[in-house]
Amino acid sequence: MNKTETYSLSVQITRWVRDDNPGWVQCEFLDADGRLHSFVEKEPVVSVEYLDAGSEYPRPGIIACTAVARWQDPGGRNLVRINTDSPWGIESAEGLSEFVVLSARLAAYGDGP
Repeated sequence: MNKTETYSLSVQITRWVRDDNPGWVQCEFLDADGRLHSFVEKEPVVSVEYLDAGSEYPRPGIIACTAVARWQDPGGRNLVRINTDSPWGIESAEGLSEFVVLSARLAAYGDGP
């Protein structure tokens, strides 16, 4: 895994947030420790579908990220430290942009959702 390569982190788009142009949605994912992280982001940044306030939620989505490191924990899980600040400057509602996730949550950028 090359840290300069871009990956897609699988997320759930949970709700419509506001009707700006483009609209904004809330996304969530669980990190490797089971902690829920929430993001509010522009709809076309996290989905290839056209979504609006009337869309059915949750919907699959992605957040682009780069891989910083990868390893296997003592339990045999393949883990990846990702950074969502690169390439699109995305951070969580808590202001975080670095997370540890299961490698299965990642796909080559452009392969999802």
